[in-house]
Amino acid sequence: MATTIGEMGERARLIFRLVVEAYLDSGQPVGSRTIARARGVNLSPASVRNVMQDLEETGLLAAPHTSAGRVPTETGLRLFVDAMMQVAEPRPEDRAAIEALIDRDGPIEEAISNATAALSGLSACAGIVLVPKEEPGLKQLAFVPLSASKAVAVVVGSDGSVENRVITLPPGVSSSALNEVANYVSARLSGLTLHEAQKRLAEEIRVGRAALDEAARTLVERGLALWSEDTSRRPVLIVRGQANLLDNTAVADLERVRQLLDELEGKEEIARLLGRASEGEAIKIFIGSENELFALSGSSVIAAPYRGADGRLVGVVGVIGPTRLNYARVVPMVDFTAKALSRLMQ
Repeated sequence: MATTIGEMGERARLIFRLVVEAYLDSGQPVGSRTIARARGVNLSPASVRNVMQDLEETGLLAAPHTSAGRVPTETGLRLFVDAMMQVAEPRPEDRAAIEALIDRDGPIEEAISNATAALSGLSACAGIVLVPKEEPGLKQLAFVPLSASKAVAVVVGSDGSVENRVITLPPGVSSSALNEVANYVSARLSGLTLHEAQKRLAEEIRVGRAALDEAARTLVERGLALWSEDTSRRPVLIVRGQANLLDNTAVADLERVRQLLDELEGKEEIARLLGRASEGEAIKIFIGSENELFALSGSSVIAAPYRGADGRLVGVVGVIGPTRLNYARVVPMVDFTAKALSRLMQ
């Protein structure tokens, strides 16, 4: 099936682009008469209809309900976004609105929150921003025995934070093994981040340099795993503008909107999704079922990372909305907002 731009003829490319643009503009199925009247299309409605039928057979367009019009499929939207969409700089008024909210004197946290509000208002979507809290360095890991099989794992971070959890001890663990843990962490892992500590422990075990018996090694691994679990809860997610998702075009599709609002409640899942957007430098666009989280509501996510002075990831900013987004306008807005936040962090 012809699902690449190179495999489509010039006439098919033109009609496909016009259908997608008309759909993104109106949210309604696009008929052959509408396309036939468009500038540059010197075809009868019947000829346009034949081309649209061909595009439907390739999986790029679909005919919803009994409508004579067509809408782009998720595959069609992906093709349009990747190969046909013309992305320019944000409109001057959009830039000014974003800068006015971000470039205010005040706490950085307020600027980040304002960025979310700006994107929400300008895109008519829900604005999102993920702010990972700093991962503290490891200062101390100790275990306080409660019984022969239970102990409290105490993890002290270099920032003074303390995490503690009751865990089950390995069978036959001795008090000397508990002391080994504290000594090993102080000597070999103190000052490292969680990721660095786990990496060093694995490497020292691999090359036989970890001066720990089996029980003590298990305790260190469990302690670091506990800290990892706590750290995973650290990212702060701000979602603004859910009410924007209830626009006029959503009235006929309230079940999808209700599903999306339910999905927005799963902040940990959204944080994981945005974590994917933090990988690499470029903006990420997830359309519909391309991400499992929003597969049921058929929603799109546009997100971009923002970074500090040393290039280190600080967070992710973006929008969530229906697949019928004005991608050509929203993509540069999200990119501009991420870059504005990056400048603010430097």
